[in-house]
Amino acid sequence: MKKSIHLIAFFLLGCIAFTGCIQGNEKPETENGGNAGSNVFVNGNITANTTWTTGKVYVLSGRITVTAGATLIIQPGVIVKGEVGTGANASALVIARGAKINAVGTPTQPIIFTSVADEIKPGQIASPNMDPTLEGLWGGILILGNAKGSFAGGVTEIQIEGIPASDTNGLYGGNNDADNSGVLKYISIRHGGANIGEGNEINGLTLGAVGSGTVIENVEVVANQDDGIEWFGGTVSVKNALVWNSGDDAVDTDQAWAGTLDNFIVICGTNTDHALEIDGPEGTYNAAHAVTNGSVKGHPKSEFGDYRAGARGSFENIYFFNFPAPTDDNNAGRGDLSLSGDLTIANFTGGILKFSKLEATLKDGVTLTTAFRNGTSAHATAVALKANTVGASKAAFTGWTWADASNALTDFK
Repeated sequence: MKKSIHLIAFFLLGCIAFTGCIQGNEKPETENGGNAGSNVFVNGNITANTTWTTGKVYVLSGRITVTAGATLIIQPGVIVKGEVGTGANASALVIARGAKINAVGTPTQPIIFTSVADEIKPGQIASPNMDPTLEGLWGGILILGNAKGSFAGGVTEIQIEGIPASDTNGLYGGNNDADNSGVLKYISIRHGGANIGEGNEINGLTLGAVGSGTVIENVEVVANQDDGIEWFGGTVSVKNALVWNSGDDAVDTDQAWAGTLDNFIVICGTNTDHALEIDGPEGTYNAAHAVTNGSVKGHPKSEFGDYRAGARGSFENIYFFNFPAPTDDNNAGRGDLSLSGDLTIANFTGGILKFSKLEATLKDGVTLTTAFRNGTSAHATAVALKANTVGASKAAFTGWTWADASNALTDFK
């Protein structure tokens, strides 16, 4: 669990930045100077089809849910800012089961989700005042669907983490693997991960039993206090994903997610634990996912990946670099790829958990068997920096991501 920092200071900054805004559900303010557009406070659930329009800044005053039967359309270039809050008051955007979000940005007009402390205006990519390591200043985006998941106790639905149990809009799961929760394209999610309780933070992008009818492409998550992107069951696939400075894990999979992650970049930060944390099913329903074409830049405290609790699936064409030697600073569990638990190891031995074409640039003196444990080294090759033949194409992330605007992609091919 990670703690938010400087919340009071950023709360004051947010108040100053939005002084004079009219309270009420989507009531526009007068123009806020130049190309900033008008600010709109959103302080109630969205129960009918609604459009957020280009040129405006929308402010989430708390946990805002798009309820079943409603569709939220977010036009290119819109900026959404979450107010400061923790616990039940954490601001977040929730797409409940049966609802849809159609948030379609463009390479020149991405849709940005951030904190009220951020002074960014429509038309800007990089924040003018925020550091890309500041985390936990608001919640995040949660999309919940009716697809299958593997839950303990044989149940078909469960409450998502990050939403209080009293809010039934937080339920996810069902039997419709083709469920459609809408479209996300060219989205950047920043400074999220507010804590709603002990060990219960909100991910940058949470996907709970989201179905394969949903389209998610070109997503960036920056400085989230918990995980960058986390899947809980479901069948949705994600293409072109970038996670930078996650506070816990960058990519986290759970409860028999059965989609594909294709073309992804992870840039570990000071607080990043695992670049990849892969968990197995929690119930009797078994399904597996595919993770392919990824480039992962490490940090002295980070681990390639931890495969746990009967993990299953296929992982191929992934390149790791800038990680510590596993023995550095006596920091066990860092700088390697490991299989945890007898069931995970049995799945690997039995071909249920598969690795192919892994490459890594290792620190001097580190061998493949030290970096890729439990026999996974048989599927790995050591290469010189930038001599990798597998990994992500960074071209998908140029022009519209904060990482690109900050020159954080220079180490990638």
